[in-house]
Amino acid sequence: MPDWVAGYHRLPYSLRVIAASGRGAYLNWWRYGAETDRLVEEAFQRESWGNDRWKNWQEERLALMLELAATRVPYYRRHWDKRRQKGDRASWKELENWPILRKEQIRVFPEAFVADEYKSPALFREQTSGTTGTPLKLWLNRKAIMTWYALFEARCRNWNGISRHDRWAMLGGQLVVPFEQKRPPFWVWNAASKQLYLSSYHLSSPNLSAYLQAIHEHQITYLLGYASSLFSLALASVDGNDIPQLKVIISNAEPLYEHQRKLIIDVFGCTVIDSYGLSEIVCGASECSGGNLHLWPEAGYWEVLQDDWDRPVDEGKPGRLVCTGLLNPAMPLIRYEVGDRVAIAPKSERCSCGRGLPILKSVDGRVDDVILTKDGRRIGRLDPVFKADLPIKEAQIIQESISRVRLRYVPTSDFVESDQKSIIQRLQQRLGDMKITLEVVETIPRSSNGKFRAVISNINKTIEL
Repeated sequence: MPDWVAGYHRLPYSLRVIAASGRGAYLNWWRYGAETDRLVEEAFQRESWGNDRWKNWQEERLALMLELAATRVPYYRRHWDKRRQKGDRASWKELENWPILRKEQIRVFPEAFVADEYKSPALFREQTSGTTGTPLKLWLNRKAIMTWYALFEARCRNWNGISRHDRWAMLGGQLVVPFEQKRPPFWVWNAASKQLYLSSYHLSSPNLSAYLQAIHEHQITYLLGYASSLFSLALASVDGNDIPQLKVIISNAEPLYEHQRKLIIDVFGCTVIDSYGLSEIVCGASECSGGNLHLWPEAGYWEVLQDDWDRPVDEGKPGRLVCTGLLNPAMPLIRYEVGDRVAIAPKSERCSCGRGLPILKSVDGRVDDVILTKDGRRIGRLDPVFKADLPIKEAQIIQESISRVRLRYVPTSDFVESDQKSIIQRLQQRLGDMKITLEVVETIPRSSNGKFRAVISNINKTIEL
């Protein structure tokens, strides 16, 4: 643990508030400014564009980003120099001539991806959440950050009648209180952002009523957080807690399953929307009133590739998401494999909301967190197995071999033996001839950043036929 984190944790709550508010003011300077309202309005205006206009808009910016990367970014410049020395005449002006960029290549020497004219001390340093492996170091310029947050303001907040000026709460992965702390407050108030930051690490049954009370006392308008944490809050209602009145709840950073959405809506009585975003700001999406996730074409140029080949999937089919960022010239990422499997709707498909933004049909989970069957199928989202009629608080599937999965689950007091049989039957209907082991647990551990992983595959670590 860094010294400053240990020092922060030793502070009394009142001083933690001052520290968090200072950090909030710093982040606000990077995220918002005099241009924000104009950027938000421009984002609204682009929502009515058709496919052809978006295609031209993206291609113009893609050409600029490819030229910048090939000529002024050390990593890419060396790549193209080596190709030319070998007599390769492929042009960097064509995106398909670029190799797929994977996270491991960035981890080795991240500074090599920063463009010549940008000095890292003048940039904002970001770090990915590191759900698997080592987090990535990223550098972004202020304009890129402001544009990204303007898109979020327009398409996550304003679509739902809220703004950055409202009081809000976030259930996230920052250690705002020591992990070993047993009594509230399990949060900190960030006055600069009007944000109540709630720790996702301390969500347990004895603490949930305190979380709800804090939301009441801080007069929170909307809530943003991990789907699993929001679901845990909703479960607190069974104890008769006084539920705060919210305008909207925004899920991010994890897949939002339908049984989770249903319970959260039933408990809080407000709209629940999903969102998709990456620290690398190469892809983003937000859910509209029509129930569709709309991609943000301004953020990046996307490709959906086959699982085993770097070739496009058929339109509308799921595959690996590869993005070329269009916002951040300080650290261009070209054909960057983000690690998720998605499906994007055909361009002809329109949404009932009337917006011309492309539709993200599904996010099937991480590429490395799908279940591989004996017959070669890759099974992503298995949430229908755990629909609301099962007396389970949460569950996690772990693939231990090509022929065996283990299911960890946290049962409710209504769980009976027949429910075990139902779970096994539902899994076998989807996975086929596979041995299924059930494991009852009191809680399912989160990853180092507080996120919940519904599926974990160890298939690459131990292949057993």
